[in-house]
Amino acid sequence: MSSGIRRRFGLVGAGVAVLAASVLGVAGPASAHNYPVSSSPAENATVTEQPGTILLTTNDNLLSFGNGSAIEVSGPASDPRYYGDGCSRIVDATIETDAQLGQPGTYTVTWQVVSTDGHPVSGEYEFEWAPADGTELAAGSASEPTCPTAAAEAPTSASDGADDSTADAAATSASSLGDLLWIAGALVVVVLAVVVTLLVLRRRHPDARSDAEVYEGTAPKEPR
Repeated sequence: MSSGIRRRFGLVGAGVAVLAASVLGVAGPASAHNYPVSSSPAENATVTEQPGTILLTTNDNLLSFGNGSAIEVSGPASDPRYYGDGCSRIVDATIETDAQLGQPGTYTVTWQVVSTDGHPVSGEYEFEWAPADGTELAAGSASEPTCPTAAAEAPTSASDGADDSTADAAATSASSLGDLLWIAGALVVVVLAVVVTLLVLRRRHPDARSDAEVYEGTAPKEPR
């Protein structure tokens, strides 16, 4: 194969590699789960004034699937009670709820959200509540609150583990199917790019000769 042809095919290969990397790179993040990036109150922080709103922000926008997302606050650890009405709001990448805190001590924020890939993620963190003198304290509730409008419900308790496993398996299956569709689409794009590039090169060099023809044209002729 001549050096010109090698050079052209080398450029084609490099272009296809870059295209494949970019397409697959786009497909990758689509299957990633959301994760927390900030919260208020912050984890392990000491709060001296009523926060009013408890919120958690993730790295990407959240999906709102009715009762699929929730955030609640409970405490203190020595005699835990629940605060707020159990309702939560999704605002872009943030989930939040309104709550006034009670007696001083360690409080726990428990949250559950639905990632952009449709997969539920959850967790919890703690902060210290040390109200200033004269701060009005909330009474709280001995049981987990349920939102009156059923827009959101408290995060699933441990007794519902079986249901969680089933829902998690279904979400994982849907996420895997989405990954396969992204990869298949990326491969189709790469193949089409190769075909189009080769056709363009062929049209630009319609009189290209084979290596044998080049050799015959340049080889010295024997005397007759």
